[in-house]
Amino acid sequence: MASQRVKPRHAASLVLYRKAEKDRIEILMGKRAKGHRFLPDVFVFPGGRVDDDDHLTTCSRSLPPAIAKRLSEPGDMAKAIACAAVRETFEETGLVIGDVQNGELVPDLSGLDYIARAITPSESPIRFNTRFLMTDAGSIKGTLGGSGELTHLGWYGIEEALNMPVVDVTEFVLEELRHHFRSGRDRVSRFSHFTYIKGRSVIRQETV
Repeated sequence: MASQRVKPRHAASLVLYRKAEKDRIEILMGKRAKGHRFLPDVFVFPGGRVDDDDHLTTCSRSLPPAIAKRLSEPGDMAKAIACAAVRETFEETGLVIGDVQNGELVPDLSGLDYIARAITPSESPIRFNTRFLMTDAGSIKGTLGGSGELTHLGWYGIEEALNMPVVDVTEFVLEELRHHFRSGRDRVSRFSHFTYIKGRSVIRQETV
């Protein structure tokens, strides 16, 4: 009897980037502990699953309409996905995209862009449908630290990150980031979808 396939849970990840000396682009990443059930002992971007409360979060500013539309396909998930990405980043790194008022995070979603989506293989016992968002770190607040869930938190160049312990999905997103920054555009011009078909990774791309 074939085992029942696990339905992927909605998740969100946020790529924070900054320009360093000589226009070098640096990305914030951290390493997951060996004890994690999902993606142990590899470098990742901050992120995690979408919680029910993310649908109810009060935001100071909304997503750009074009980004909200793409994030809502399929389903009306745009706000919750974006809020989850900002919340997880705050929890895991201590950095704030928005403000903290009376102890509550109030996200500012206006500077977020949407670069990629990835779904884990159907045979995996833990599955996520993850949207990868990105934003310039120039307007963030807070001190880098977080909950301790991610170790080795720091700013890494894209080429440097590609040579660190990463899984195929993270490598895929890093390659998409490299393409974006080489394009010289302010907003993402190519959206990519990473999935698996019959055990093999497949990437679909579309011009935004």
